[in-house]
Amino acid sequence: MQPRELLEVISVAERLKDATRHCYTKNGRHESVAEHSWMMTLMAFFMKEEFPEADMDKVIKMCIIHDLGEAFTGDIPTFEKTQENEQTEEELLHAWVNTLPESSRSEMTALYEEMAKRETLESKIYKAIDSMEALIQHNISDLSTWIPKEYELNKTYADDKVEFSEYLKALREEIRKDTLEKLGEKSIE
Repeated sequence: MQPRELLEVISVAERLKDATRHCYTKNGRHESVAEHSWMMTLMAFFMKEEFPEADMDKVIKMCIIHDLGEAFTGDIPTFEKTQENEQTEEELLHAWVNTLPESSRSEMTALYEEMAKRETLESKIYKAIDSMEALIQHNISDLSTWIPKEYELNKTYADDKVEFSEYLKALREEIRKDTLEKLGEKSIE
């Protein structure tokens, strides 16, 4: 990628630093989309040994690029996002990706297709991390930042995303325990 092309790409991606998510940080500030992607990437890095059969470098790439479409649309919480919202984000993202140099364009297109199908081990790991990072961030944030529907959502969300992996099921259960503790409820052992 030529230096000017890189600067142009980064100027679009930089928007994610200001695109806030529904989640809050521990100190009460809205989390940015970039921070969410960074935390996911860090999670994938630390999970490498748990998935020796997976291409975790590919998972890390998926984590890095997964929300780039929100540079154009902003973040819409999963419980509010409509099919129309998803389609608009996808169209804007693909229009932008198609402007990239061929090597980046083809790699990103292949990754997005794999992520959308969610058939490979890598795409399943990425999606589980995406879902669980939001739950972890909710558990880290102050309970006063939660909206009523999140009380139940934090107990059940992502269960379906981790079914393929004993490690991820165990991680999801630890997250659930933290949620129940935060809510002052007892976990069922």
